[in-house]
Amino acid sequence: MPRRHRTMEGQGVGRALGLFRNWLPRPRAGPSQNNLGEAVTEPERTQDYSLPSFAGGQHFFEYLLVVSLKKKHSGDDYEPTITYQFPKRENLLRGQQEEEERLLKAIPLFCFPDGNEWAPGTEYPRETFSFVLTNVDGSRKIGYCRRLLPAGPGPRLPKVYCIISCVGCFGLFSKILDEVEKRHQISMAIIYPFMQGLREAAFPAPGKTVTLKSFIPDSGTEFISLTRPLDSHLEHVDFSSLLRCLHFEQIIQIFASAVLERKIIFLAEGLSTLSQCIHAAAALLYPFSWAHTYIPVVPESLLATVCCPTPFMVGVQTRFLQEVMDSPMEEVLLVNLCEGTFLLSVGDEKDIIPPKLQDDILDSLGQGINERMTSEQVNEHVSGPFVKFFVKTVGHYASYIKRDANGQGHFQERPFCKALTSKTNRRFVKKFVKTQLFSLFIQEAEKSRNPPAGYFQQKIREYEEQKKQKKSREK
Repeated sequence: MPRRHRTMEGQGVGRALGLFRNWLPRPRAGPSQNNLGEAVTEPERTQDYSLPSFAGGQHFFEYLLVVSLKKKHSGDDYEPTITYQFPKRENLLRGQQEEEERLLKAIPLFCFPDGNEWAPGTEYPRETFSFVLTNVDGSRKIGYCRRLLPAGPGPRLPKVYCIISCVGCFGLFSKILDEVEKRHQISMAIIYPFMQGLREAAFPAPGKTVTLKSFIPDSGTEFISLTRPLDSHLEHVDFSSLLRCLHFEQIIQIFASAVLERKIIFLAEGLSTLSQCIHAAAALLYPFSWAHTYIPVVPESLLATVCCPTPFMVGVQTRFLQEVMDSPMEEVLLVNLCEGTFLLSVGDEKDIIPPKLQDDILDSLGQGINERMTSEQVNEHVSGPFVKFFVKTVGHYASYIKRDANGQGHFQERPFCKALTSKTNRRFVKKFVKTQLFSLFIQEAEKSRNPPAGYFQQKIREYEEQKKQKKSREK
């Protein structure tokens, strides 16, 4: 696909950054956006892009949209436009209506991030990808997209089915998109009863299944089962693409860069590969959450994002590689997923994680992956060593939160770091505690009198029990 040459210097950067700040969401940054702003110096920006917060209850989704390419009134370029929306919201307050309009205006940009210069064709690869939008209150909405060439004779343009949901569960929504696509090929009219039934269904608990009944002409009544993964902290991610593209050592170096909140750019041509790999990289940080700019596929009009002075994790299509390389960037890890190489790096990525803990991660990753494993088993196998890394380095955090008479916790940073007997581990943790990853996590822990009964706490308890058993055997 031909494209215009872009320059991202001088005033061009300012304009693009203005657009970026006005339309692009900030990733979830914990309970207090103010704390985040105080900790990081950012360029002057316009009002952050915010999302409607009027959805009630835990629905499967908020919108189903079809985004098509429509020719502009002047020139040969095409513009992505919403051509179908379910449900149509009515009786909204003025502020809610304005928020909805802003949301619906922004979404097409992320459904067609690769520019406006298209030509009708008879072949186009089917792609499934996603993007993330964040509300000013920290709540997130995810856009699940299926881009394909619609059925029909002769040359035609691709379109996108996009489901907007508050729920992060990529595998489940991929199946829903399969059902939407199947119905759209027959008639738009039969999408409505399926999506209405889905909207009225209760979102299942982890490991549970919801079954929908749906009628399709010439096929009769179908029963569709939608199962939510048992391990909910990994239900939004699939590590298989990351494993296909990169070696374990490279994945650890990306993890190390993310832990220190550096700038990371992923390159690939396929939208599916980009979104899956960047979601996987961010998921390695569990139980911490990336608190900076996070864009799985950067739209062409927002490529100046790579010039931002603050940390980011973004995906860029390889067709824009030259524009990225020509941009003024400092201390960036540029990952070519197609070639499995680093095009740019800071140079110390191999030295960030303590050597003994690196070896532990590598040993664990290298054991037991095979083709018979399910997606959930692969996810657990890949995520597990990184969770254990955090258990070993910062899993003792709860013991160093002292509470005052009002129950407010106060984290004791110095004794927390000193508690580590390994000098290399202590050196790493002294850097890590200064990041927003850790700060936002510890702020939540300070508010809670009891540690949350989650997956991370379970692994901490298991690790402590193993240490006790080891000590008893040594006596």
